[in-house]
Amino acid sequence: MQKFFDLGNIFSICEKAIKIVSILLITFLIFGLIQSLFLSPIDYIQGHSVRIMYVHVPSSWIALLSFGVIGFLSILNFIFRNKNFGLIGKTIAPIGLMFTLISIFTGSLWGKPTWGVWWAWDARITSMLVLCFFYLLYIFSWKFISNHSANKISSLIAIFGLINLPIIKFSVDWWNTLHQTSSVKILSTSTIHHSMMVPLLAMFLALSLYSVLIFLMKYKTEIIRLKRKGLNRI
Repeated sequence: MQKFFDLGNIFSICEKAIKIVSILLITFLIFGLIQSLFLSPIDYIQGHSVRIMYVHVPSSWIALLSFGVIGFLSILNFIFRNKNFGLIGKTIAPIGLMFTLISIFTGSLWGKPTWGVWWAWDARITSMLVLCFFYLLYIFSWKFISNHSANKISSLIAIFGLINLPIIKFSVDWWNTLHQTSSVKILSTSTIHHSMMVPLLAMFLALSLYSVLIFLMKYKTEIIRLKRKGLNRI
């Protein structure tokens, strides 16, 4: 187990993974863009503006998933006292923040032709903005607090922030909001047509692979930083 967390071993794994992920990313991105921009149908009400969905929805999923992973790693960090969990969370956070901002921005672009306004204090939108603040708090805790204290404080922020995830998910069911209810469901039948589901999932895979690629690159940078400090294990 200790050998696995050797920085040289992790660096080598990252190098190999980056090559594989890059190839998969290009493949799914080309397929997803062709499907979403040219082959998917236009909406009978929203027209071509519905194509924003193929970036907005996957970005929202990744933003939620990223924070969920950070929160889970923070819990493990307290249980096992392994700083590697905090380091992974630190690396994921800027990626999650980026996709949260993309989700909010594309949602605003989509909201203008659909609702007639750029922004509404809708339950789903507001809770996504709260998620953005949790990401900023988590990132700033690593940036402006000493490493030893930041590991604990950032973990507490992430664990507390997990409360917001079910609020985001179920806000459209708990309150009467402008935002439409979920069309893609895991435990029940999805209401979205397969002609839109295919490009949506393709773009989700492409953007997920992009997230993994950025993570691996940033993680390599963190490893190099630690090696310069003379550390061989995390």
